[in-house]
Amino acid sequence: MENRRPLIAGNWKMFKTCSEAVEVAEQLVKLVNDMTDGVDVMIAPPFTALAPVSDIVRKSCVSLGAQNLFWENEGAYTGEISSAMLVSAGCRYVIIGHSERRQYFGETDEAVNKKIMAAIKNDLIPILCVGESEKERESKDTFSVLDKQVKNGLKDFVLDDLKTLVIAYEPVWAIGTGKTATSDQAQEIHLFLRSMLEKSFGNMLSKSTRILYGGSVKPDNVSELMAMPDIDGALVGGASLDPETFSKIVHFNK
Repeated sequence: MENRRPLIAGNWKMFKTCSEAVEVAEQLVKLVNDMTDGVDVMIAPPFTALAPVSDIVRKSCVSLGAQNLFWENEGAYTGEISSAMLVSAGCRYVIIGHSERRQYFGETDEAVNKKIMAAIKNDLIPILCVGESEKERESKDTFSVLDKQVKNGLKDFVLDDLKTLVIAYEPVWAIGTGKTATSDQAQEIHLFLRSMLEKSFGNMLSKSTRILYGGSVKPDNVSELMAMPDIDGALVGGASLDPETFSKIVHFNK
């Protein structure tokens, strides 16, 4: 894993009211605030809960993230939220291009590219999500799909722009299905993504960029995944909604 600090990130998706989110965040902080063994922790509640959860995690080892953003700083974009708004709510990270955004809301690689730029301009750490569908995997298009998503998502960026970039590989066929890529399958993809970064931006960025695995990560499979040399953490969905379960994933090396 070179010297890349592991990141365990929780994507709460469209779950938790404000009061529920605060309660879960309070419990989680108590369970993981002993993190002195070099693991970063992030949770991404829904937009409505960002500010109250920020108050809970502010003095803890847990960072706050958002699940999406719009690329403009402000304007007549009803229902959208800007990177500046996220920063003001206490966010440090933002998830961009999640497969559910692509699948249900028509998010394109071009939109992802603009959102990453907006995040970087406002000092948010972008988590670029990439992944193939079951159909694409079965037709052996995994590598071409990932190649396109990464190249288009990072188009026109230069090395200095991407110092904080995080990539999350989430095979769409493994999200919420209970299916998980084997550790060897995941490692093969992560190594491919790292080699792509090296070709496009050089060895330094390739070695420093954290690449997370997402797709039905649970306490009983996280250690095996994290043992792989190119897997630097996890983007956790359903299992992050329960503080006990998520804390076990955070403590994968205990």
